[in-house]
Formats: sequence, C-alpha cells, structure tokens
Amino acid sequence: MTAGAHSEGAAPSPGIIFDTLLAHQRSAALKAAIELDLFRAVGEGPGDAASLARKCGASERGMRILCDYLTIIGFLDKRDGSYRHTPTSAAFLDPRSPACVASISRFLGDPLMHEPYMHLAEIVRNGHTTMPGDGSVEPENPAWVEFAYSMAPIMAPMAAPLGAIVLDGLAGGPVRVLDIAAGHGLFGIEVARQHPQARIVAVDWAPVLEVARANARKAGVEGRYKSLPGSAFEVDYGGPYDIVLLTNFLHHFDRATNVALLRKVHAALRKGGRAAALEFVPNEDRVSPPMAAGFSLTMLATTPAGDAYTFSELAGMFREAGFAQIGGHPIPMAPHTTVMGEAA
Repeated sequence: MTAGAHSEGAAPSPGIIFDTLLAHQRSAALKAAIELDLFRAVGEGPGDAASLARKCGASERGMRILCDYLTIIGFLDKRDGSYRHTPTSAAFLDPRSPACVASISRFLGDPLMHEPYMHLAEIVRNGHTTMPGDGSVEPENPAWVEFAYSMAPIMAPMAAPLGAIVLDGLAGGPVRVLDIAAGHGLFGIEVARQHPQARIVAVDWAPVLEVARANARKAGVEGRYKSLPGSAFEVDYGGPYDIVLLTNFLHHFDRATNVALLRKVHAALRKGGRAAALEFVPNEDRVSPPMAAGFSLTMLATTPAGDAYTFSELAGMFREAGFAQIGGHPIPMAPHTTVMGEAA
C-alpha cells in the first residue's frame, strides 16, 4: 500500500485543502509561542491567560487567542479557563525539560529557508532552487552556524545509535575518524565518547567548527578533537582513517557529485575502513515513510540538484565509488537510516 491509499474509499472533502493552505498558521503560532517563552510560563503556572500574558510580556487578548489556537492544534490542554502542558509540550517544548527541542524553530523557521517556497511553482518548472548560487549549500552560508547551534537537540538522540553502528566489531586500539560536514559535531563527539582511543578530525566551515569545538569541550573530548576548516570537496583529508562520517550531507548533491566525493572518502580510508552516511532514506516507492520521502521537497526548494535518495540509489553510489559490504541501518525512533560501506 502506498501513502495516501488509506483515503481512497473516503468521501471527498475540501477539508484537507483548507488545512493545507492555512498550515502556515500552525508554524507561525508555534514559533511565536517559543519566542514568547510561553511553554516555560505554562509549565510554571498558573495557566490563565492574564497570568501568562504578564509573564510573557504580551496582551491578554493576544495570549488567550494564541493559547486557544495551540490547544486546538494539540500543543496545550485547556481546563476551566487555564492552560496546561500536553505530554508532548512538557517533554519537548518546555525549556526546563532536558529533552526540549524548541531551539530548532530558529533554523526551521528561518525566513531564508522559507523564502524559496514562495516560488515553488517556478522551482518545479526549472527543477532547481531559486536561491542564489548553490542554494543552502552555498559556501560559508551563515544558516549552517544557526543549524549547528539550534538543531543539536533534535540530532543528539541519533548520535549514540550511529556511534554503536560504526564502531560495531572494530578491533581495540586507536581509531581515526573523519567527520565530514561535522556541523554541531555531536556525531563525531559521540564516537569519541564511546571509544576512548578514537581521535576525530572534523571538516566544515571555520565558523561552524567553532560550535563543534565548544561541544567537544563540554563533552570532555577536546583533546582528541581536531578541526579541518574548508570545503569537503577541496580540503586534503589526510588519513588513512578507520571511519568516515557523512551525516546529513549527501542529500544536498546530485549523484555524480556524491560518487566523486565518496571516491575521495574511499581514498582516505584504510582497506576495510568504513564510510557511514546518515540520511533520510525513503522506500523505493518514494512516498513512504512520509517524513523521509517528503524531505525531497526540501531539497528541491533549497538546492540545485539534491534529493532524498532511496537505499538502492545510495548503495549504487557507494558501489561505484569502490565500497563493498554496503548495508542500511535504520536509526530507532528517527526518520534517518545509516548507510555504511567498507573500503575494498
């Protein structure tokens, strides 16, 4: 069954049309609540509109209407005129929760990333973003510094499973790891945490690597963490490495570019070394599961030629670049899959 097949027998309704055309209200309401620090105020209580308005420095009318809307769409619960957390908002939106991911609104809500969707028909006609240059991967795009800061909470839960996958079965002793497009650095840092003899070399633009180094310092692995600033396509990797990480990177480029990069990665690995790409990987039907498959639209809107690649497409790239033993490893409770191959 393909996505959408469950609705084939349902009576026709314009509801989905209205919901979709008004979907911008949902994201705007959530972003406004985060900016106002509303979820902290709700968690601290009391939750009536007047007290929340005072805590958030807002009008009572505005606060009532915003909180009612957030209740309608499932982020708050309203009882006897007061607003309370739902289990989701308590866990993931209240800044007092260690699992809070509210900071992701700064990157996902960045006008720079939204603007292309105002021209989506033109983008579909032309087959590439209307953003200048290389779009979201234009060299030293400041958005990636914001990504490194704000997206770390949502990426952190994937770091431990990825570390376990790439380290599984490796013999003891020193391990050299190259982390390409390191961003916040959490994936390489996690490998260093799991393996006391792992040394990490992180590649990214210099301002982004400052964020990664700060995270390495917090994790207590700064002494085993080295920065290599520059473009992943241009810098000399050195090596040989035991592991190369390519997290959330290949989807930005076309097949030929990825194969060329993977060949460069292969040349930097020792024989039997591993390259691991963390990716949104849709099923072969390209419409399921929804989040992984839907990511293709993000790549259409923001890159010249990127895509969400299926496992068979990624495995073909790895194979053409000289890798063998290529396998897919879904990350639990996440829309990502780790595709890993060994240098033949």
